[in-house]
Amino acid sequence: MAKRDHELTVEERLKALYHLQKILSEVDRIKILRGELPLEVDDLDAAIEGLQTRINNYNDEIAGLQQGIADQQAARDQAEARIEKYTRDQDNVRNNREYDHLTKEIEYETLNIELAEKKMNECARKIETIKGEIAKAQEVLEDNQHVLAEKKSELNEIVNETKQDEEKLREQAKRLENKIDTRLLTAFKRIRKNARNGLGVVYVQRNACGGCFNRIPPQRQMEIKMHKKIIVCEYCGRILVDPALAGVSEADAKNA
Repeated sequence: MAKRDHELTVEERLKALYHLQKILSEVDRIKILRGELPLEVDDLDAAIEGLQTRINNYNDEIAGLQQGIADQQAARDQAEARIEKYTRDQDNVRNNREYDHLTKEIEYETLNIELAEKKMNECARKIETIKGEIAKAQEVLEDNQHVLAEKKSELNEIVNETKQDEEKLREQAKRLENKIDTRLLTAFKRIRKNARNGLGVVYVQRNACGGCFNRIPPQRQMEIKMHKKIIVCEYCGRILVDPALAGVSEADAKNA
């Protein structure tokens, strides 16, 4: 059974952390290999969903306008029927007052017909405009769907190539994490998250921090080599280890 963190020496803790860092850096490398593809796929999915919603809204709007045209056609037909009736009634009037009243009714219904036809024409023009917008949106939608299919195929190919390696690395990382104290592990993950290159543990290179490259005083370097306590860079906050613990020769560390 693996020793828990409180049973490990500081040197063993540092070795475990550095080993964990190397594993997680390899996982990061795999993610970089995938590049921006996952984000691009998500963005395309969102864009396609948005376009489909827009097209559906356009179609609903056209349906509403078509209903409006039907309503105005019915209103026009009713007005025309009333005009026919009023025209017939004019032949049977008893005086000029009744004739003038029917004439005004005919004029009123004629205006209603003109208004209905105007509204129908406006609806028809809006429908044509919206159909044009649908055609544009549909063209963009089809292009995005084509690009999405290519991106998904490319992503799946990369994932299939790296999935097994990534799973093995994550299993190794999990086993190491189980050996490390929760508090130290949390601190390491926080440092890693805030680090631009994802490095939470670095070794000393050319008398400087291997993460931010700020110079480390000689006394501090001696403390790091002694492995008596966890030491972090006073500039970037990364955990520091000496090259020997990281399995790197002094010569290689100076030339890194």
